[in-house]
Amino acid sequence: MKLLLRWLLSALALIVVASLYSGVQVAGFGSALIAAAVIGLLNAVLRPVLVVLTLPVTLVTLGLFLFVINALMFWSASGLMQSFHVNGFWAAVLGSLIYSALQLLIDAILERLLP
Repeated sequence: MKLLLRWLLSALALIVVASLYSGVQVAGFGSALIAAAVIGLLNAVLRPVLVVLTLPVTLVTLGLFLFVINALMFWSASGLMQSFHVNGFWAAVLGSLIYSALQLLIDAILERLLP
């Protein structure tokens, strides 16, 4: 139940990102659901591999390179879908920052409501 609610709220967060920032476009709520699932899968499968492979760069930049990895996951999801579009790398950086902030808020709310 918690996973399903997190998925629905993540899709809503993508809609909010698209409404706040013109560099990210989502065709509709159905597309946002699919995009949230794709972003979640990329973060679960590909992100840990990239974090390990780029560990030296991440250490040298004191962790700031993780923002680049998050942006690449966000941008990659848009490359896999027609109905979710990000207008370039810098749009992916800003879009992923907004999306990550909303995800933190969602996680905090869900942790209080459904421990």
